[in-house]
Amino acid sequence: MSYTISNLELNQKASFTKTISESDVYLFAGITGDINPAHLNAIYAQSTRFKHRIVHGALLSGLISAVIGVHLPGSGTIYVAQNVKFLAPVYFGDTITATVEVIEIDKEKNRVKLKTICENQDGLLVVDGEANVMPPL
Repeated sequence: MSYTISNLELNQKASFTKTISESDVYLFAGITGDINPAHLNAIYAQSTRFKHRIVHGALLSGLISAVIGVHLPGSGTIYVAQNVKFLAPVYFGDTITATVEVIEIDKEKNRVKLKTICENQDGLLVVDGEANVMPPL
């Protein structure tokens, strides 16, 4: 489903939930070329402040993109901008829920501002930000 600018309402929300597997992280690393050992090397990760391998922040941003491109506003939406703060590490096996919420609508410019967050299975906020998008016409 897609929402045009005239179908969107303030405070409208949509979410997507995914458990992040080791395969997800390795596939993401292969696709992007980000082979940082903090994500891939368990022995190296033990020497970091997190003590375990962590999920790429950009992979979490991709979950937000999935909500925007599939659910709200949905198919045909153009991503214009995203700011994001990574607040806590995400580990292999964590279940992440990405949620977007409509916080501003500019009908004249066909632009929507969205609050974008990710929470883990314990309800901990791990990503916080905002996105600007162009919903489909």
